[in-house]
Amino acid sequence: MDMVNRLIQIAKGIALSLGETCEAVVHDGDHRIAYIANGHISGREQGQQMEESVFKYFEDETRANNGTVVRARTVNQQRLVRLYDADDLLFAVGPAGSGKTYTAIALAVRALREKVVRRVILTRPAVEAGEKLGFLPGDMKEKLDPYLQPLYDALNEMIPPARLQKFMEEGTIQIAPLAYMRGRTLDNAFVILDEAQNTTLPQIKMFLTRMGRNAKFIVTGDVTQIDLPRRSDSGLTRAIGILRGVKGIGVVEFDRRDIVRHELVKHIVEAFDRHGESEAPPVRTDRKS
Repeated sequence: MDMVNRLIQIAKGIALSLGETCEAVVHDGDHRIAYIANGHISGREQGQQMEESVFKYFEDETRANNGTVVRARTVNQQRLVRLYDADDLLFAVGPAGSGKTYTAIALAVRALREKVVRRVILTRPAVEAGEKLGFLPGDMKEKLDPYLQPLYDALNEMIPPARLQKFMEEGTIQIAPLAYMRGRTLDNAFVILDEAQNTTLPQIKMFLTRMGRNAKFIVTGDVTQIDLPRRSDSGLTRAIGILRGVKGIGVVEFDRRDIVRHELVKHIVEAFDRHGESEAPPVRTDRKS
């Protein structure tokens, strides 16, 4: 019965995240589970259909290299997973530690494993975080790798090192700075732009117009951590305002409740917000013709 109780809680969790009134039902002692949305789902056949949707939603998972399951852990992480099936372009914005990039990369790895796409492309602007690092030794890859390390870190948790190395040598997985995207058409690809708060409006437009056939794009960013010389140059919130409401484009706004890092991170973000240190610019909802 422990498994049954767990499935009941899963079903209720789905319905709550969807904002629907429901109850969980166990059918005929067969441990089949369904949820009733607004009282309209009943009967064995419909219950089986709902069971499939329950398991699809929660068991479409990616495993980390240590065997642990990578799963959406918060309401907005789950919403990002859900919108991925509905929209080809997603914006995921919110505070540090809320799992925006990690969830996006997990979706990308799953799409690659299931052969939904042929390649995964991860990019971010090469902008220093408020520091002048000066001359960096090495070839171009060695100069740029420090900016892209967070993307490597997430991939290393989900793909065995030897396989990841092979994917990168073959070009199946590509990690590159944003400037390298210009002029490309990205077909059959899952593409993630990380740290998008450090792009200008022309840069983010350039990136979004790279989208080719059978492509999925996710743009992530935290508008409280803009590292551009002039914060007003950030194009992320302006782009969301221009594109909000366009069919096929979804927006997920993460908040402090989604933070899954050390418990202190949530309190740190709250403290800075209270003292107005984040200075996040408002999301513009105007549109330009």
